[in-house]
Amino acid sequence: MDLINLVEQSFSQNKTATYPEFKAGDTITVTYRIKEGDKERLQDFRGVVMQICGATPFTRTFTVRKISGGIGVERIFPFESPFIEKIELNKVGKVRRARIFYLRNLAGKKARIKEAKRKVSAE
Repeated sequence: MDLINLVEQSFSQNKTATYPEFKAGDTITVTYRIKEGDKERLQDFRGVVMQICGATPFTRTFTVRKISGGIGVERIFPFESPFIEKIELNKVGKVRRARIFYLRNLAGKKARIKEAKRKVSAE
């Protein structure tokens, strides 16, 4: 087991990107690289964080859900993915659960999440 942890630590130290702190219920925009043939492009995926799971920092993932053309689309992103360019925190949501799968059954105004009030730091 120590060998696996050693390899995971060496890979995670190579990642220099730091992401903002977010949790389930927050609205984020994930900018990631897509390879199509020999071309690469950046694409944004903006949606609500459904869950964050994973035991070790190397195996942690987060699930983002958005509505596209009236159909719900979910995508799972690993935190340590080399294809993620940046993550922006758009809104901080106020939810009482760590996994908000109940959003899958809601539609329209019922599927909205209340926005949490942010504390403004005096800098």
